[in-house]
Amino acid sequence: MGYSYILPRKQAQQTAIFLTSLVEDMKVLVATEKPFAPIAVEGIRKEVEAAGMELALLEKYTERQQLLDAVQDADALIIRSDKVDAEVLDAAKQLKIVVRAGAGYDNVDLDAATAHHVCVMNTPGQNSNAVAELALGMMVYAVRNFYNGTSGCELMGKTLGIHAYGNVGRNVARIAKGFGMNVMAYDAFCPKDVIEKDGVKAVDSAEELYRSCQIVSLHIPATDQTRNSINYNLLKQMPKGALLVNTARKEVINEPELLQLMDERQDLKYVTDVMPACDAVMKEKYANRYFSTPKKMGAQTAEANINAGIAAARQIVDFLQNGNERFRVNK
Repeated sequence: MGYSYILPRKQAQQTAIFLTSLVEDMKVLVATEKPFAPIAVEGIRKEVEAAGMELALLEKYTERQQLLDAVQDADALIIRSDKVDAEVLDAAKQLKIVVRAGAGYDNVDLDAATAHHVCVMNTPGQNSNAVAELALGMMVYAVRNFYNGTSGCELMGKTLGIHAYGNVGRNVARIAKGFGMNVMAYDAFCPKDVIEKDGVKAVDSAEELYRSCQIVSLHIPATDQTRNSINYNLLKQMPKGALLVNTARKEVINEPELLQLMDERQDLKYVTDVMPACDAVMKEKYANRYFSTPKKMGAQTAEANINAGIAAARQIVDFLQNGNERFRVNK
């Protein structure tokens, strides 16, 4: 027969006080080459200091050494698009957790973090509406011929394909239905019934999605399986007058094959907020069918900035105080 042991109330309280005292000696570093908005920093500070921890800021740093120096005594790290690799982790002797304020986390070396016994988290869902609104805005911009004064077309009645039905994809579907679009989605990891309960038609393959949709919005992460997966054979199946919208990652696009198809199909348009390596060529050859923002814009709203930063701080406090690993992305 097994026995369970419950600490007496006084001893449990003493244990809780001991753990809290450990947390109170910890330092949380916010290292952001592109800083959070001041109101987001204040929200982060409130969460961190309420837990008795110290907050340190490294904003608009220009040299990598500044980051390496700053992480040396940090117990927790909040970043945005900043790179955390083995060199950073080697320098951060006390580091226990890194939180990427946002959904994507390919700027963090997960294997190196695991080897250094560092937990890595993201903040899924905090930027989702901002990215979705950008995607729809880019669709309007593209179908109206980049506002060049010529006659374009409307989104109403068009069929939109959503490639990956996560937090962003769900918001894209919600907004697109408000435009009167027909919405389809493909996600290898999301059950069909989850997709279809939102009034979205689930399809069985990426090929079916691209073959069926005049507009496709990309929301897949950059992984070993998805890098260069948006290629010639997939894109060539899109109907006449096709539009590809990429607010995901540039690495998922096979750029040489996209260039080949843009050359062959004068009806294909490509818009993105992740500037491709072939940006100069695209601008020179396909200026009337291509647009890229100068830098990634998906999460660049005041609301997303605040939400992601504060969520990151709360997750750090919960992890250090309670061991909660709900949003952990490394092994």
